[in-house]
Amino acid sequence: MKKLLFLSLFILLTVAVFAQVEEKPTKITKGKKKEIMVEDTTPKVPQIKFTYLIYDYGNILKNGDGVCFFEFKNTGRADLQLTNVSSSCGCTVPQWPKEPIPPGQSAQIKVSYNTGRVGTINKSVYVDSNVGDRITLSIKGNVTETPKEIMPEQKTSPLLIEN
Repeated sequence: MKKLLFLSLFILLTVAVFAQVEEKPTKITKGKKKEIMVEDTTPKVPQIKFTYLIYDYGNILKNGDGVCFFEFKNTGRADLQLTNVSSSCGCTVPQWPKEPIPPGQSAQIKVSYNTGRVGTINKSVYVDSNVGDRITLSIKGNVTETPKEIMPEQKTSPLLIEN
């Protein structure tokens, strides 16, 4: 019985050793270049990258120019489509491109803030797109009262009394 077991094990190991596939060396041909096409497996999706996410007006005068621009670029491999851009307040009005932005191209969102009220500015603009996640942009600053014009001093001449 031991001899039969030993013989079976020996035959199994011998077959296993000879059953291994031997790799053949690659043949190199001189003078001919072979082009190898490598398929790009990077997903073809859009990506959005903003130059900045916060715009600071600093101090701005009441009824002054409250327009700012948020520039962005499609850094992905498919068209970027902004589906909606909204704000946290009616005093902040965004305008955005409605057409698709091709890969590598840039565009901008125009934001108009109504500077008719004095006080601190702290508003949000929400960007929805086919990228997936909502992006929040912010504007901040301070609206100050328009300074009253300084009236030039009136020069008074001494009263002349004629005799």
